[in-house]
Amino acid sequence: MTTLTIELTATQEKALAYVAASPQEWAENAVYNRCSIAIDEIYNMEVARMTADPDITSIPADKDAVVLAADIQSAAERNEAEANTPE
Repeated sequence: MTTLTIELTATQEKALAYVAASPQEWAENAVYNRCSIAIDEIYNMEVARMTADPDITSIPADKDAVVLAADIQSAAERNEAEANTPE
């Protein structure tokens, strides 16, 4: 499990408190929701890939297992590869 820490200035904290009853809860929900979207995206890509591969005879029923086993690049890896691609 990973722990993320966010440091806000007093101004940022006040601004976030203006729009969110609990800045901590808001930040956690934002991260959890973005993770959920990415999990669904990775899962759907992998299921499509496995379905198209005649050598794969079964697809795990557990979404977490599919995502954890996916051979994917992180956003940082994709950005680096794109930056190093000649135009």
